[in-house]
Amino acid sequence: MSWDEVGDRCYRRRYESLDLNVGVVLGAAGALLIDTRSGYREAAELRADLRALGVTEPRWVVNTHGHYDHCFGNARFRAAELWGQRGLPPYLDRYAARMRAELAAQGPDWAAEMAGLEIVPPGHLVADRAELDLGDRVVELRFLGRGHTDHDLVVLVPDASVVYAGDLVEESAPPAYGDDSYPLDWPATDAALLALVGADATVVPGHGDVVGRDFVVTQHARLRAVAEQIRGLHAAGVPLADALAAGDWPYPPEALRHAVARGYAQLDARRR
Repeated sequence: MSWDEVGDRCYRRRYESLDLNVGVVLGAAGALLIDTRSGYREAAELRADLRALGVTEPRWVVNTHGHYDHCFGNARFRAAELWGQRGLPPYLDRYAARMRAELAAQGPDWAAEMAGLEIVPPGHLVADRAELDLGDRVVELRFLGRGHTDHDLVVLVPDASVVYAGDLVEESAPPAYGDDSYPLDWPATDAALLALVGADATVVPGHGDVVGRDFVVTQHARLRAVAEQIRGLHAAGVPLADALAAGDWPYPPEALRHAVARGYAQLDARRR
């Protein structure tokens, strides 16, 4: 396993654990790291792997969102400027304990690590857009709307036509609709992402292989189909308990349990 160069001085490393992609962008003023993995041990492995790129200490770290595999390694990179969308710290306030328990349940080593893990939220927060000057290139951080979470941050490297999309795009599995996702909003967010992805752009998803614009177009159509099915079933009065069986879904129904529940709850709230 090694770093893949996905554009001019833009890299990704695909880790077997959770099939996670970590990104690095190099500039004259330093290195930008995208996501920090799930805890101390995985972050230590990442730090060692960064040496292959000549990076001993990244100057900037960007968390694409607050799920544990993307930010629980932050404490090992606290010398860097830690960046995230402004919704990330309150998200960790709500969900960090639950995520810590999920990891602890994976075995004694994880339990010991989670007992002592310091969860460090980013201190540099983005509302909609920010730019990081890497010396000889500028990297853009963009919040395009709710989708996988309510605080997904996209990293754009315009001079290399590279987009680090986080879990707004997933290649090796269906998009992860968790109980913190926004299935009715996600299609519009991916449409905004597509507006930033050129015909020849390289897109690094949160998990899986590197993709191009055509993959994102196809995923967007499927996200939209999921949202339309949820709206249609809800409007037809199909009970939530029957909706998964009644729908014609572009993904396996078992991957959409939270999507349907979240969509129904959002539509119910609009009626009040």
